[in-house]
Amino acid sequence: MTALAVSSPVGTLTLGAEGAYLLRLWLPGQTPPGLCRGSTPALEAGRRALEGFFAGEETDWRTLPLSLGGTPFQCAVWQALGDIPRGEVRTYGEIAAAVGRPAAVRAVGSACRRNPLPLLLPCHRVVAAHGPGGYAGGLALKRALLELEGVRL
Repeated sequence: MTALAVSSPVGTLTLGAEGAYLLRLWLPGQTPPGLCRGSTPALEAGRRALEGFFAGEETDWRTLPLSLGGTPFQCAVWQALGDIPRGEVRTYGEIAAAVGRPAAVRAVGSACRRNPLPLLLPCHRVVAAHGPGGYAGGLALKRALLELEGVRL
């Protein structure tokens, strides 16, 4: 896997790609495995999307060369994450209903935790019914990302 480090206001992010597809985004504090550093068209597309995210632009995940590789349920959840507009949040229950599995609230949380491309598929925009919920990058990062988008919890 080829990797590209991207500086951001929240710390260094690392994008990983294989061939023509983005496969992974590691958040600050997450340690990617030994990767070959470099650049590819997929990594450059990811870098531009991240720079746009931090510049306040809406990113349409459908335009990015992504390879998600999850279960059908996980992929449905991840796609639903990409449909949450910037500056808005959805609850785990709302995402469960959106993917046609209204009782699968905990499974939505699990899919969010396994999201291979956070920020590009913005799982930080998913909250619990009565609070912020969890986040693979930690609650401080989740709050910081939401505040960048103008959301206060």
